[in-house]
Amino acid sequence: MCLFCEIIAGNIPSTKVYEDDNILAFKDINPVAPVHIIVVPKVHIESANDITADNSKYVSDIFEKIPEIAKSQGIDSYRIINNCGEDAGQTVKHLHFHIVGGTKLGEKIV
Repeated sequence: MCLFCEIIAGNIPSTKVYEDDNILAFKDINPVAPVHIIVVPKVHIESANDITADNSKYVSDIFEKIPEIAKSQGIDSYRIINNCGEDAGQTVKHLHFHIVGGTKLGEKIV
């Protein structure tokens, strides 16, 4: 089982900020900004390359909830990041989105 599947199963502790039947959001253990939340589907999808018509509902659920999750953390301006593949920096092979904010981020992405 991958790291995020272990967190979803409750085998590894996390600081949850949102959970429903399809998604889990929790604080990143190595935040890059005052607010840094990881949002994952509760089903294992390895990366954005593996999104299909059968599982895309989880992605739409995540994007419908991101504004609510951000607001719950006291931010209304934020960046959403997804790393797809090793060269892009994806270290956990489970689709996930970073919500990063709480500070001025600027225009430069990398």
